[in-house]
Amino acid sequence: MKNQSFNARLGFAIAGLRAAWHSERSLRTQAYLAAILLMVMLWLQPDALWWAVIGIMATLVFAAELINTALEQLADHLHPEQHPKIKMVKDCAAGAVLILSIGSLWVAAWMLIDTVIGK
Repeated sequence: MKNQSFNARLGFAIAGLRAAWHSERSLRTQAYLAAILLMVMLWLQPDALWWAVIGIMATLVFAAELINTALEQLADHLHPEQHPKIKMVKDCAAGAVLILSIGSLWVAAWMLIDTVIGK
């Protein structure tokens, strides 16, 4: 349904977040890791630029995981049987999450090096 009010669209988004939170263990795992990262950053007090970069990376990982979840749910609903093309789509979406997660670890490592060794 197009042209819904802002409050209605916000409700749809929150419902999607809630559904993904309850159904996807990997989303919950990433949220816990982000909370640990936040505690490490509060302890290390890195420069403001690192806060921005780490925040962007964490947001990208969460967004990719939500897109991956949406694709998996849609594919499973439309084609419940296993199909090589559906498998490839799901694997590619999971690969995108993996690449962003590795990129996030790369950025976190450089933040640690810069903050701990650079000071």
